[in-house]
Amino acid sequence: MSTRSFLAAAACLGLLGLAITVQSQTPLADSHDRSILHGAAVEYLFPEQVTVSAGKPSPVALHFRIAPGFHINSHTPKEDYLIPTSLSIPETSGVALKDAIYPDGTDFTLPLDPTTKLSVYTGEFAIRARIVAPRGNHLVEASLHYQACDKNACMPPKTITVPIDVIGN
Repeated sequence: MSTRSFLAAAACLGLLGLAITVQSQTPLADSHDRSILHGAAVEYLFPEQVTVSAGKPSPVALHFRIAPGFHINSHTPKEDYLIPTSLSIPETSGVALKDAIYPDGTDFTLPLDPTTKLSVYTGEFAIRARIVAPRGNHLVEASLHYQACDKNACMPPKTITVPIDVIGN
């Protein structure tokens, strides 16, 4: 083995050791926490399928869970620069979102600035939507747009898919 090959192999092993050390120092309680590191701080829970009266606005409650240790801004954050949580349904889905009623946010203060109160969601929350669907079966890929933060930093804004099988009777 040449000196150059030996040095390259040693450098690779050193980087591998560093990666293993950093990874082992990252506290991960379970596999759910691992997904949070990849940006899945909010999970859509249910319903997967709803039956509504065709052509009439019908209520649907969409349930979500925020990972422990995280919060997201409410639909009406207290500052203009904060990203509100919002639900949308694409116009091309055949199903229309007439309106959505978001829960009230909870006041939250950061340890670095206890004088500023944020309006956030934590734990589980539900958005009460009213949708209109024509007769038939419609696979809707609604979207939830949010920004997740912990007590130290915020992740980039994210949009998750909210799949709902809407049956219009």
